[in-house]
Amino acid sequence: MLPYLAEFLGTMMLIMLGDGVCANVNLSKSGMKGGGTVQITMAWAAAVMIPAFIFGAASGASFNPALTIALAADGSFAWNMVPGYIVAQIAGGFVGAWIVWLTFKKQFDAEEDAATILGVFSTGPSIPSTGWNIVSEAVATFVLVFAIKGMAQVGGMNGLQGNVAVYVIILACGMSFGGTTGYAMNPARDLGPRLAHACLPIKNKGTSNFAYGLVVPIFGPIIGALLAVGLYAIIPWA
Repeated sequence: MLPYLAEFLGTMMLIMLGDGVCANVNLSKSGMKGGGTVQITMAWAAAVMIPAFIFGAASGASFNPALTIALAADGSFAWNMVPGYIVAQIAGGFVGAWIVWLTFKKQFDAEEDAATILGVFSTGPSIPSTGWNIVSEAVATFVLVFAIKGMAQVGGMNGLQGNVAVYVIILACGMSFGGTTGYAMNPARDLGPRLAHACLPIKNKGTSNFAYGLVVPIFGPIIGALLAVGLYAIIPWA
């Protein structure tokens, strides 16, 4: 059970830090209101790196159903562990989002804009277009997964160096692709908190927009991750 617990706790912490910075920067009554996209992008990269330091040895620090599925598809991970990992990851995202709500309860109570509230929990497109939004998520996730696979070609990329490299990869993806869909790149990162948004008694929260959330941030990352491991497998590495 240790790997599943590590994936649950790691994803929970990822969302605590990631959705936490979105609340910190975007909620009207937060003391850091207006911190901006650079603060958000840097904090999201740290949100992935910090639990990777803690839980990497226990579970491999996937925290991402798209990555888990892709690694199973290329033979790097056991298929029989995939369902348990995905359940743990989504559950961790759900609980992490609840903790963010509890932490910022008074700020959520004071927030009147439904879009801002939803944006704390989950991603959304700057220009809604399902097909192109899927392409955007697939491209960002392709870079993420291809870079993670490529790290194996570089000596000494375990432990500290590997986790710092993950920080740089997430930071680069956010800086380069974040303006299209919010670069979910991870179905659990979006679905777990979106489910929490639907369940929580938040004032003025509006719709949870599952019409978008059950399509783009799920299928886009999975497609991108599978393309990444597929291309990586056919390149004749030295």
